[in-house]
Amino acid sequence: MPKVKHQSAAVYGIDLGKTTFHVVGMDATGLPIQRAKFSRKTIFTFFEEAPSALIGMEACPGSQWLARKLIALGHRVKIIPAQFVKPFVKSNKNDTLDAEAIAEAVVRPTMRFVKIRDEDQIDMQALHRIRSRLVSSRTQLINQMRALCLEYGVAIRNGAGVFKVDLPRVLADETNDLSVNMRRILADQFDDLAVLEKRILAVTREIEAHAARDDVARRLMTVPGIGALGATALLAAVGDGKQFTKARDLASWLGLVPRQHSTGGKPTLLGISKRGNPYVRRLLIHGARACMIHLKSVRDRFGDWIGRLKLRMHPNKVVVALANKIARIAWVILNKPGALYERVDPAHA
Repeated sequence: MPKVKHQSAAVYGIDLGKTTFHVVGMDATGLPIQRAKFSRKTIFTFFEEAPSALIGMEACPGSQWLARKLIALGHRVKIIPAQFVKPFVKSNKNDTLDAEAIAEAVVRPTMRFVKIRDEDQIDMQALHRIRSRLVSSRTQLINQMRALCLEYGVAIRNGAGVFKVDLPRVLADETNDLSVNMRRILADQFDDLAVLEKRILAVTREIEAHAARDDVARRLMTVPGIGALGATALLAAVGDGKQFTKARDLASWLGLVPRQHSTGGKPTLLGISKRGNPYVRRLLIHGARACMIHLKSVRDRFGDWIGRLKLRMHPNKVVVALANKIARIAWVILNKPGALYERVDPAHA
């Protein structure tokens, strides 16, 4: 591939691929002045020689890595959610037009961007994703074994914990209708379940060890409803939280606010938007549900607030409202060094 010379563009848009990158450069007025295609090796040679510029790219696998590399070369890099780039694609769609749309979108003053994460955040996010996949695989395996037992008229109680207790009893009971082959198949699957359990436990302990070493994670865990999983998942997804100007912006990004569809001056609020990171939102909602069960209204101001909400709202709405409050408290802890949640008696709140 012949060497491509830069045209001193002010803004570049990069459409990322597995092996090739399409780049469109624009001048200060927004006019495209250069179009080129690079491999993973030649793209760095090009940007090493190019003057410092603003570079935009879509959020996708590999965008965080490339952003860190280009920042090290002296460029300003911004990552845009893919759904915000689509309106800027004109007429037909191809890789070059995508790069041109990214270059147009990155200079918009109201555009929203994805925060560039460091390597520790990427590593922690990987651990959480691996654990989530393992937990999902465990659920699938248990459901499959439960269905196979039902084929022989054997019903096992709901819940992963009781299933692990009941299945050995079912296999040892020779009075049920399980065939010899099915007993062997289920025994093999139960061994697979034990391997999954060990792997989940190992990943969970690694996450908990990281939370115990990190000062911000320890302060986040002082908030009711946030444990080691929730604290590290927040840090991996949000970092220091400075991309959000207000606490409610974090709650909105997590999709813990009503979706709006208003017209003609008539506001219409629907269910929660469910935008942003679904994994972190799920952890916060589970934590909020645990708070509803365990926090006592006479011992904690959170519990007092929950008790008053439950008198006038559906329990599911209370859970989401509490998850929203937890997210907003977490933003304060992320942005204020040394801040933590202090439990206060309702009488002195």
